[in-house]
Amino acid sequence: MSQNAPEARPIVVVTGIGGFLGRHVAKSLLDAGYPVRGSLRDPRRGAEIAAALGAAGSETRNLTFFTADLEQDRGWAEGLGGAAAVIHVASPFPARAPDDSASLVATAREGTRRVLLAAKAAGIDRIVLTSSIAATNYGSGQAPFTERDWTDPDGPLTTPYYRSKTLAERIAWDLAERHDLALTTVNPAMILGPMLGGAPGTSLMVIQKLLSGRYPALPKFAVSVVDVRDVAEMHRLALEREAAIGERFLAAGPVMSLADIAALLRRSLPAHAGRVPRLVLPTWLARLAAPFDANLRLIAGELGRDARVSSEKAEHLLGWRSRPPQEAVLAAAQSLIAAGKS
Repeated sequence: MSQNAPEARPIVVVTGIGGFLGRHVAKSLLDAGYPVRGSLRDPRRGAEIAAALGAAGSETRNLTFFTADLEQDRGWAEGLGGAAAVIHVASPFPARAPDDSASLVATAREGTRRVLLAAKAAGIDRIVLTSSIAATNYGSGQAPFTERDWTDPDGPLTTPYYRSKTLAERIAWDLAERHDLALTTVNPAMILGPMLGGAPGTSLMVIQKLLSGRYPALPKFAVSVVDVRDVAEMHRLALEREAAIGERFLAAGPVMSLADIAALLRRSLPAHAGRVPRLVLPTWLARLAAPFDANLRLIAGELGRDARVSSEKAEHLLGWRSRPPQEAVLAAAQSLIAAGKS
């Protein structure tokens, strides 16, 4: 889909349009003139999503919705009919380690299979898939991680979520090869930034927990941070650039530690950051406590780990640039505060 497309842009389907990233992907497309058709499990959410996007300045006349679920065939054929491309954002993103990890993996993997095969049956071959650094950073590679790296689904650091994203992306590339699909994947780091209505979801939970004081101390955990607006833009750029077909792109910014994020919140939002912790938890103590604490258990494998990720490929091939991570952190916090969800 050329970046020099005529004014009458083709319809783009966005799965998971109700989520934190899905809303921003829809906004980026609408603002560039694309008609957007979004998938929803609950059709009653459509009015709120349209209102939120309209309030953010997007023209929503060309925004429509259809009802479909990653775990069911019903709805996909009708929803994809007449569209030119699919941006497949929808995937389970649990806030805590799931009781049934096999179900999490199956939903992500089989949901991807279902959407891509339905797209092919509808005559759509252009697909942009939201993957994650969860599919790159946990194999045999070393930081800074690049698109050449792949997570080992059975590796010692691979959580059920990392496994789900890795296997979902693997099956997408397999289907692309077997069915001649023009696939691109976007692999974001930790996505922060402003909400566009809706619930904060898992992505902003770390900021919520810092603001609310639910972290009594700060483990030595660091992660690459990227703004949701920039991730959304990368999806659109990947859709528009023919050079992006057949490629993976890491969407990542500089690394920030939890201590960095906490200090930024205290410094920039003093009226709202009184409960943000200051105490840094030694790594040996965090590892010792991890079996007994759900927050620590989720990040135990990350403690002290080099989390650098390179987005040079996207910068070179797509002309993509990311905001400073501090801007993403503060935008996330300010939108949570404004929504009364901090």
